[in-house]
Amino acid sequence: KRKFGDQTTDALKKHLRGGKEDGCTGVVFTGGEPTVREDIIELVRYAKDLGYSDIQIQSNGRMFSYRKFCEKIIRAGATEFSPALHGPTAKIHEMQTRAPGSFAQTVQGIKNLVALGQYVMTNSVVTKYNYKFLPELAELLIKLGVDQFQLAFVHPVGNAWKNFDKVVPRKSDVKPYIHKALDIGKDTGIRMMVEAFPFCFMQGYEKYCSELFMPRGEVRDAEIVIKDFDKWRKESGKAKFEGCKRCKFDLVCEGPWKEYPQKFGWDEFKPVPGKKVTQI
Repeated sequence: KRKFGDQTTDALKKHLRGGKEDGCTGVVFTGGEPTVREDIIELVRYAKDLGYSDIQIQSNGRMFSYRKFCEKIIRAGATEFSPALHGPTAKIHEMQTRAPGSFAQTVQGIKNLVALGQYVMTNSVVTKYNYKFLPELAELLIKLGVDQFQLAFVHPVGNAWKNFDKVVPRKSDVKPYIHKALDIGKDTGIRMMVEAFPFCFMQGYEKYCSELFMPRGEVRDAEIVIKDFDKWRKESGKAKFEGCKRCKFDLVCEGPWKEYPQKFGWDEFKPVPGKKVTQI
């Protein structure tokens, strides 16, 4: 399928109309980087005029460092913002973005959005570069005043697959740092989620598994309509092994991204004994 940036303004407006006609109530502008499109304000305003109630902007966060841009996109109708912050310092964050100055811009962007009273939900991709600094990242995000943060284990596709050994850590190594980050945030009222980190690594922290909150109905993007997003994600993206059937979380857990065990195998995954649960 084509990337978001390959779509013309008229084509995207057509998709927005189609989604509304099919009963969609929310839209996510993602990319690529949607905020560098010259028509992003126009598109957000168009989505609002069509009646979308939830309009989220997923971004690297750098354009939000310009307060006037924030004010424009808020007036246009954006209701949620999801900037990406991958580390507590410029050095760590920019090891992943490869963009000097991006840390300062994203942090300022978060500050601007918070100051303007917006709902801010950050996303942080967990890699070999940053996993040991997740507790410090949690502290920074709390200090910045975000409403929600998500720690998303890297999906080993594209460049991450090509550079697997440099980028992808073992989940067993990451586990204590994820738990500590959650411990830091649990009494602050901030909403926290962890993505692509199976339940057998999250004992005592199961309620933070983001898969519990994923969309389960129809999801559309600029090119395709997925009738059952829950089924599609499990069958095309995730993997489980025979031992999962013995785990109490088998019915609610999706397993890891399928590429992970292709490299590391299943030795780290230990079935949790007990009666199978259907909800957390």
